[in-house]
Amino acid sequence: MRINAYICVLSLLLAPIFGFSQFRKYSNEFLNIGAGARGLAMGGAQVASAKDATAGYWNPAGLTGIKEFPNVGIMHAEYFGGIAKYDYLSAAMPIQDNKRALGFSLLRFAIDDIPNTLFLVEPDGSFNYDRIQTFSSADYAFLLSFAQKIKETEKQQISFGINAKVIYRKVGKFASAWGFGLDAGLQMHGEKWHAGIVARDVTTTFNAWSFKFTDQEKEVLYLTNNKIPVKSTELTAPRIIIGGGYDFKLGKKVSLMAEANVDVTFDGKRNTVFSGNTISIDPHIGLEATISDVFFVRAGITNFQRALKDFSDIDSLNDKKVWIYQPSAGAGFKIKNIMIDYAFTNLANQSNPLYTHIFSLRFNIVGKKETE
Repeated sequence: MRINAYICVLSLLLAPIFGFSQFRKYSNEFLNIGAGARGLAMGGAQVASAKDATAGYWNPAGLTGIKEFPNVGIMHAEYFGGIAKYDYLSAAMPIQDNKRALGFSLLRFAIDDIPNTLFLVEPDGSFNYDRIQTFSSADYAFLLSFAQKIKETEKQQISFGINAKVIYRKVGKFASAWGFGLDAGLQMHGEKWHAGIVARDVTTTFNAWSFKFTDQEKEVLYLTNNKIPVKSTELTAPRIIIGGGYDFKLGKKVSLMAEANVDVTFDGKRNTVFSGNTISIDPHIGLEATISDVFFVRAGITNFQRALKDFSDIDSLNDKKVWIYQPSAGAGFKIKNIMIDYAFTNLANQSNPLYTHIFSLRFNIVGKKETE
């Protein structure tokens, strides 16, 4: 029936969450986009060097890098020509003489104004466009972070951090889910080197879905051979991210920090550099040049994948594959206690022309004495 074509959007949105409790590949994937233009410009290589409010996202152990005053991070980005909107807000503050830190993060990824065409077609087969309504599909995450220094000397510092996160996902009035999970991380710093490890969804994160349809909506779904979902639970498998970085002195006022991370996932085979039946490994590489501690230039590479060499001719018998990747670049400018960051990146790879300009803001909330 032709009506199938008009409810495909709703079906696609609900399809990933049908069924029984199980590990879902790419479950809660919006939590892996990134936070802050600095991290996105560096290809997501952050677990060893993040030491401001964004560390609540990258590695909660890095929150101990916040000194004296609370730090706030804000970011807004739009993808796919403005169809999808991604917002991020974080705040963190040091406590107990800078030995501990508390943080809070909020993330939202949403597609708004999606047409609901369930009742577009009248019983006689005619179209009634006045019956089209819109809805939003939105994912939210709330992170509460705590970090503490384990060891601190003149040449070395080791910190531990943990996130308790609450996830809320909503597809219009049709479906909603609550989820809970934990992250834990370590971060170590020497005179010139940095290292970090973070375990995300360490206890597995679960989303408990519930669905709500009117009798009329159920009838339309039944007549169009679409499943009517019931309550279900999806599980997010743990992910381990390991990173290391090093500082290079290039002159009196110029330095370079290089960092490499590897994501280790356990939800089955992915299209990554190393892909096994159970474990997949995805690398991230980032660079940041600092000039007079005022100007910052950044670049990164991530999302390595194997793809067909000729995308334009998908019907060709030539199935040769090549390595592709997602490049990124950016810059930063520091004015007293305010940092303005910029990133030029996308959500796919260098074959995708849909690049996104991302700006974010970081600043310290300082007292009157400090600003005078």
